[in-house]
Amino acid sequence: MTESQHIDGQNLSIQDKNAVDLVKSYPTVPLTVDCVIFGFDENALKVLLIKSDLMQFQGKLTLLGDNVQSNEDLDTAAIRVLKQRTGMSDVYLEQVHTFSKPDRHPGGRVITTVYASLLNIKHYELLLHDNELKWHPVNQITEMAFDHSMILETCTQWLRKRIQEHPLAFNLLPVKFSLRQLQSVYEAILNVKLDRRNFRKKVASTGFLCDTDEMETNVTHRPGKLYTFDFKLYNQKKRNFIGIDF
Repeated sequence: MTESQHIDGQNLSIQDKNAVDLVKSYPTVPLTVDCVIFGFDENALKVLLIKSDLMQFQGKLTLLGDNVQSNEDLDTAAIRVLKQRTGMSDVYLEQVHTFSKPDRHPGGRVITTVYASLLNIKHYELLLHDNELKWHPVNQITEMAFDHSMILETCTQWLRKRIQEHPLAFNLLPVKFSLRQLQSVYEAILNVKLDRRNFRKKVASTGFLCDTDEMETNVTHRPGKLYTFDFKLYNQKKRNFIGIDF
């Protein structure tokens, strides 16, 4: 046996040939990515969905997804899918979970890795609207295609955990915000009613709120104080920040 052999126009060592043969012996299973893009608007947690174009699920809501191409890693594929489906770029995506049940797709075995993000809807414009792409309130979604209801629930629980561990909620607010506005964000995402006094006590205990000495204007309720979040101080102390447990 020679030390190298010619395969597909390339000279490969015996070790490389063995690796190629090994990979060729693996089962062929499609790999996809799905994006769960959460948004906050009008005091509601929303998610970006489209209508399925698969006959079996015609008219049902589905997440934004596609196959992973042979020259892509998962992160690159997720960024591409979001760009191609929505026209949006510069969106931070975090890998949440991989779903691999053999029967999750009616066409056969498909493994999908899911990415999620949380946006302020007012700061991001949808440039595409194919397949009726639009924002849907999370608490009004009753049925989805594939196993996407399970995926959405998993990512919703992930988000609820994340906003108590990291100051994600502050990115959904104006630079100057009231504690009433802040509490509304947490209540919408956590889907609970929080005690006003206890909420303010816990938020104040972080030490990251700065009183602007300004008050709300043009509001129908009693004006509240306006605050800012000290992201610089947070970045200095985030290693010791254990989050806020509501």
